[in-house]
Amino acid sequence: MDDVEVVDRISGRVILLDPNGRALLFQGFDPQRPNQLWWITPGGGLEPGETPQQAAARELQEETSLDVQPQDLGEAVFRNYVEFFFDGRLLRQHNHFFTLRTEPFEISTAGFDALEQRTHLTHRWWTLEELRTTDETFFPEELPDLLS
Repeated sequence: MDDVEVVDRISGRVILLDPNGRALLFQGFDPQRPNQLWWITPGGGLEPGETPQQAAARELQEETSLDVQPQDLGEAVFRNYVEFFFDGRLLRQHNHFFTLRTEPFEISTAGFDALEQRTHLTHRWWTLEELRTTDETFFPEELPDLLS
């Protein structure tokens, strides 16, 4: 059996809400399990020297084109620790979630890196009711409680 690469990381993520309170989520998959789809908030791992707030702002710009200052995100509203396999690696990840309300804007995923381009299918805005009643998988699982 091959040894699995373990990656410990911290991420900054954004619960981005439109004027109607809908949350933006991206649909993606693990390249090694392309039939298992899930939805996630914008965000990603910290680069050297970044805070979770700075990473969340940078990732939001890269993944949506929305340019915000890290301080605009305020303090983290939720933190969790998750372990999951992605692209053959075990990620042990401490997530910091920030909430931001925004006016409507044209989402551009032009800033996706090669892996994101390969593993992200689409995006959409979700209502609280849709999140509470869907059979689809989304993360964090606590998202409906965070929106209510």
